[in-house]
Amino acid sequence: MAVVEPTELLSLAVELVRKAAAGIAEQRAAAVTSIETKSSPTDPVTAADRAAEQLVVEGLAAARPGDLVLGEEGGFRPVGSEAAPDAVRWLLDPIDGTVNFVYGIPAYSVSLAAEVAGVVVAGVVRNVVTGEEWTAVRGEGAWRDGVRLRGSSETTLGGALVGTGFGYAPERRREQAEVLLRILPQIRDIRRIGSAALDLCAAAEGRVDAYFERGLNLWDRAAGGLIAEEAGLLVTGLRGEGPGEAMTLAAPPALHTLLDELLSPLHA
Repeated sequence: MAVVEPTELLSLAVELVRKAAAGIAEQRAAAVTSIETKSSPTDPVTAADRAAEQLVVEGLAAARPGDLVLGEEGGFRPVGSEAAPDAVRWLLDPIDGTVNFVYGIPAYSVSLAAEVAGVVVAGVVRNVVTGEEWTAVRGEGAWRDGVRLRGSSETTLGGALVGTGFGYAPERRREQAEVLLRILPQIRDIRRIGSAALDLCAAAEGRVDAYFERGLNLWDRAAGGLIAEEAGLLVTGLRGEGPGEAMTLAAPPALHTLLDELLSPLHA
């Protein structure tokens, strides 16, 4: 099975994400059921997460049966009977912001990205409640509802509104709180939306000037990270590392340098 163009992969991703978002909205309206936990008692997974993931996997299997998917169940797995040698790897977060979903806070999203030869080439993030949709194809810019995104023009720490998030393990939360105590006096303020994918899209759009978070999984940051990159942001770890579980920092170049210098000595 030949790999299709990234724009075609994006079209498929958008179609499936919209269907998944519609199903999630229906389940929220019908009341949340079957809430379980994952990494800790404060890290929920719902029947809606599982239903949305299954819908997307089935859609991928119908359209591209030789591909692979990585979602909440962990590990890349074939969407069909077996993977093709030239399989596209799909990175899925069926509900990013599950706690918001459970509480009815209108900031949770479906995130889906396509990876070819280890490089994310297309991605979409959709806010289930508002219907806002962010998309990107590598090399072709980032967009929200037909508007091209350019990120923030802020260049000073003192003027920077910075998004972040917190882990679910108590010890990690304590460490992250200590980092905030050190950086809050040096920036404009902090925002915590509760969905890494939406945070990255907010940074791409300039709704926040920058974003950082420790502990993101690949599916948390794949689509949103590409969208931020295509809006002109640098998306990395600290001290020249790539983005990953240790740290994901997304910021315009001028702010990126300043935030890297601020966060690195704090072992953020």
